[in-house]
Amino acid sequence: MSGGEAMDADATADAASVLIEMVFPELANHYGTLFGGHALNLMGKAAFIAASRRAGCDVVMAATDKVVFHRPVPVGHLLELTARVIRTGRSSLTVAVRGQSRPPQGGPPRHALDGRFEMVAVDRDGRPQPLLLGDKSP
Repeated sequence: MSGGEAMDADATADAASVLIEMVFPELANHYGTLFGGHALNLMGKAAFIAASRRAGCDVVMAATDKVVFHRPVPVGHLLELTARVIRTGRSSLTVAVRGQSRPPQGGPPRHALDGRFEMVAVDRDGRPQPLLLGDKSP
């Protein structure tokens, strides 16, 4: 990051990252609900945001673990993904992502999906590097 884009590591370290996406028809499967591949893509983005905020440097996804689709997300609903770093290592972070669905007009959220992602801090050459924030575990 440069100049005015610098982030306050202490302010973002424990905060959840939230990504909200409207499910349009181009994201749907033939049942009119969010296609699983698109859901994984969005979950990966949410995990990346949370991990890069915590790490203070570039991160890449190394693995996913136990992604569970609890219920379909219909076209026309909002998918709200909340990503939180739940573990930090020397160069890796585990991010839990929870997805909730709701109509855009409001209404109670419905738990739709969960997943865990292993993210790794990397240098300019894509090699693992120690986290810049030390051992600041949640």
